[in-house]
Parts: sequence; structure tokens; C-alpha cells
Amino acid sequence: MLEISKLLDLSDKSAIVTGAAKGIGFAIASRLAQAGANVLLADVDEDGVKESAQKLEDEGFKALGEKVDVSSEIDIQNMVASCVEHFGSIDILVNNAGIFPSIPISKMSLEEFERIIAVNLKSVFLTTKHACALMRHQNSGGKIINITSIDAVHPSMVGLAAYDSSKHGVWGFTKNAALEYAPDKIWINAIAPGGIYTPGVAAMQSQSNLDPQIDQESAVEAFLSKIPMHRMGEPDDIGKVALFLASDMSNYMTGEQIVVDGGALLS
Repeated sequence: MLEISKLLDLSDKSAIVTGAAKGIGFAIASRLAQAGANVLLADVDEDGVKESAQKLEDEGFKALGEKVDVSSEIDIQNMVASCVEHFGSIDILVNNAGIFPSIPISKMSLEEFERIIAVNLKSVFLTTKHACALMRHQNSGGKIINITSIDAVHPSMVGLAAYDSSKHGVWGFTKNAALEYAPDKIWINAIAPGGIYTPGVAAMQSQSNLDPQIDQESAVEAFLSKIPMHRMGEPDDIGKVALFLASDMSNYMTGEQIVVDGGALLS
């Protein structure tokens, strides 16, 4: 039986975290780095992701920040190759990148819908396909963590139809991919965050393309009132659960979704 410290030790592992420039992604990258993993932080925000990687390096961790458009297969292939080139392997993949503009169906263009699906769902297919090919070649298994949402279980508000569609898709993809890759000892699970206060959430609340009929502030207050813990979550609430799934603590789990929502779905 391994000691607790050994169960959480990722010192021989290399990880990729998408959408890691800030918020949940950076919190996850930080926890994996603290556990000893080499971490490639990927984000479309080049300046932001390089700055975040530098913060981890300044703390003594091994980190690399790269600009990646997760909806681009070429970018994904280059990202996976870069992780192997710099760190020697890819053992952990966290699919966190996502966008969630609030646009009612009646106001949404096909281009907007397809963009949300491309970033939130197509990207998970691409990263999983190319990362698992490397993991199979390494023949040492791996861990994949997909960030879904409680909206993959129940809608939270009007305006997120495309987002909800993408997150239902990621949850379905997670379960089927877990079946396919289990023989390779690649465990694939999901985390479904509830209301987590991040820079992205703040931006959504102030975006200009909202339907004037949707009072964003009132919607957020109504959502908060349904959380039994009476608070929004913090990015590290997800980071700690991601560390659990990335570590040996979760070695008998695959195809599962952990809800981290302060009890919001109870109501």
C-alpha cells in the first residue's frame, strides 16, 4: 500500500493543460506542478499563458507556456509533440479550454454556434485522439480529465444553449472514450464545475451581445441563491479535484464525472 505522499506524487509525469492562462486552467496547472509534474500550459492568449508559465517557473516548477488554438488540429499536433520534445512524455491531459458567450438561440448565428462547439467539443476529440496515440506508443497508460459543467446535467440559464450542447457532448465523449482506451490503461474522467468565479465569468457578465431581456446580474444572483454553500466556487476547488483524478488516488475510476458545485444541483 502506497503512502499518501506517494499517491499524490506526480514527479515522473508530464501534463498538458489547455485554457491554462488563467482561472480554472491555471489553478489546475498549479496543483499538478506542485505535485511534481512537468506542465505544458496551452492557451490562445499567448502573452497570458507565457506569463502564467513563468509564474510557475519562478516558484521552482517545470512549466512551459505555448499559444494553442484548441480548435485547430495542427495546433493540437504541435502541442502534443512539444510536450514530448520538452518533457519526454505525455502522461496527463486536462481538457479545460472553453468559451461560454451568453447568446439566446433567437439571437445566435450559425457561426457563433459552430465556434462554441469547435472550441468546447471538437477540441476534446482532437486532443484525446493525438494524446492517446502517444500514450499508447509509450505503453505506460495515462490520465485524461475533461472539464464539463453542471450544465452537462441541467441547464443553468437562458443564453447557454450552444454551451450546454457542447458540455453534454463532452460528457458523452468522455464515457465512450473511457471504454475505448481502458485496454491501454488510459483512464478518462470528467469534472463538472458549478459556479466558479473566474475572469471568464466576469467577462461574460459584462459582454455587450447579451439580449436586453436577460438581466445578467439578476440571473447570477438567482443562481447563487440556489447554492447550499452560499458561495461561488474558486478555481482551486477544481484544481484540487483535478489533482485527485491525475494521481494514483483515482486508479480505479474511468468514465466518471465528479460534480463540484457547492450543492447547486441539489436544488
